[in-house]
Amino acid sequence: MPADQAALHRRAVEEFDARVRAVGDDQWELPTPCSDWNVRQLVNHLVYENRWTVPLMEGSTIAAVGDRYEGDLLGDDPKAAWAESSADAVRSVRADGALERVVDLSSGPTPAGEYVSQLFADHLIHAWDLARAVGADERLDPELVDACASWFAEMEPRYRAVGAIGERPETPPDADAQTILLAAFGRSA
Repeated sequence: MPADQAALHRRAVEEFDARVRAVGDDQWELPTPCSDWNVRQLVNHLVYENRWTVPLMEGSTIAAVGDRYEGDLLGDDPKAAWAESSADAVRSVRADGALERVVDLSSGPTPAGEYVSQLFADHLIHAWDLARAVGADERLDPELVDACASWFAEMEPRYRAVGAIGERPETPPDADAQTILLAAFGRSA
């Protein structure tokens, strides 16, 4: 990933934000390409990620955070919950020295830069999932697609081995970079 991971993270959050703002009041129960989640559950997942970002980037441990972010984090105003959590997460990633820290993840101590790369990819790929679910613009920022593909090339076998992504579908020979990236994450565009 390029050196400015905080900017890439912010831009991926903005990609997801554009799709959240496109969700109609009657679309929260629609299915998504993530077979376990409808639109509301997908947005809740990213709010959950955002909520965890702040304490982890500030040096807290998983044990100290406990289960405070379990369950429905969207309440009666999902868009407001998203907006608040994403702003807080972006701020915590951009804080002085944040990317030089080590964060406590379930997989063990992890360089903050690697954690932010994971968050970046999660927001970017789920932006496409959300767009597909609600009929919004599915085109992702090509620079973000390229940055994610560069980072994920090494990570893909690990993600697949632990079941974090589905099998890679075939892509046509003339597939564009976004289609190839989505396939790496187990999605058929």
